[in-house]
Amino acid sequence: MARTGINRIAELANVTKGTVDRALHGRPGVSEATRKKILRIVKQLSYKPHPVARVLSIGRARLRIGICIPEEIHFFYDQMRAGIYDEARRLHGLGVEIIYLPVPLFGAGEKEQVIELLDRGVHAMAVTPGNPKSVMASIERAEKKKVPVICLPTDAPGSGRSGVVGVDPKLSGHLAAELMATFVRPGSEVALITGMHTADEHRIKTEAFCSRFGKECPGGEVAEVLEAHESQAQGYRKTCKLLAEHPDLSGIYVSTVNCLPVCRALLSHKRAGQVRLITTDLFPEMVPHLKQKTIRASIYQDPYLQGQTAVRLLADFLLNGVAIPNTNYLNPGIVLRSNLSLFREVQTKNGFGRSTLRPS
Repeated sequence: MARTGINRIAELANVTKGTVDRALHGRPGVSEATRKKILRIVKQLSYKPHPVARVLSIGRARLRIGICIPEEIHFFYDQMRAGIYDEARRLHGLGVEIIYLPVPLFGAGEKEQVIELLDRGVHAMAVTPGNPKSVMASIERAEKKKVPVICLPTDAPGSGRSGVVGVDPKLSGHLAAELMATFVRPGSEVALITGMHTADEHRIKTEAFCSRFGKECPGGEVAEVLEAHESQAQGYRKTCKLLAEHPDLSGIYVSTVNCLPVCRALLSHKRAGQVRLITTDLFPEMVPHLKQKTIRASIYQDPYLQGQTAVRLLADFLLNGVAIPNTNYLNPGIVLRSNLSLFREVQTKNGFGRSTLRPS
């Protein structure tokens, strides 16, 4: 149905256009019988309101989408912010506004920021629940107020959130285990370095890698699982200790983007290339390590597309009433030296500045 759709619906229902508009947007002043009649006709006509018309119907009001993601670790979240910013710019003319309230560190302060976003009257939000137990009640509060929440990129199971956008962490862990098994010999000893087990994504990746590696590598063993808490200092110190205590270690899987301290530790212990290193995602500082074979492969999660997708799903819901999928998992890629030049992060080395989106 074209932009004259409301006229046709009003004609068939024998009501005014204003009544149709109130019924479609859930406003008072319409009897339940009339509302049902209008919605039945809408379904028969497969009518979807034009986005611009929807914005015009709410007058000068703007549709506010709240964003609460960490500022660190910036290698990942700078790219996600760029995706959010680009999608927000595309939607600006349709009356969509981004309210950006970051947290300084992963897992710190999301609860308070979600509450602040609700107090500012956002209509939808995307949040990174680094500590799901802490933020769960706030997400539930938002959903009860009919403010849909998308978790990005890690989930908060049991919170009642509307959806999650990311890469399936179980698939990522299995993919890393299968890759590792192709790089090391049967019976090899490997280790995993993650962020923190309180984060759903990190925990699931760990479980998936550990359960799969022995199946892919006969006699293989995951000797250590270390939490670096997204700290470069902890990552370096714990990797050095790991290498000293496991002289026969054949491989390391870093399940977050905190791989640079691991690279430095391997180089300082003169074991770069000997210990097969599989990392996560891609940013310009990783490129020399990939070219020099310190990093053998990386599981690419496309944080730019994750941010872009989350905003697009929320905007489609607000503008067009399109249901938010419970899970929206992107297909992970594999970064190798041979395809390195094809990735956005290498083609636009300076394309993800830290100033693209300021706190609102």
